[in-house]
Amino acid sequence: MRQLAVIPHSDAKITLFSWNGKYLIKLEKGPFEQTYKVSELDLTGEEDIHRLLDDEFVQAAVRRFAAMQQDLQAAFDRHDL
Repeated sequence: MRQLAVIPHSDAKITLFSWNGKYLIKLEKGPFEQTYKVSELDLTGEEDIHRLLDDEFVQAAVRRFAAMQQDLQAAFDRHDL
């Protein structure tokens, strides 16, 4: 796996990788991460990844991070952990 870029963003750490004919877009926030795999054949180049990572996409991912935190906390609460 080869790291291509770290894309600055105030709401999440975004890292772009290339691996096995795919771009991997990894978003991290606290203890959570989301990874999206996109075939290199679906894009004309790395610059298309930057276009995909528009504000709407990143904000949806940030909301998903909040839902992930709620799901984890609910599991802890159900089991008195």
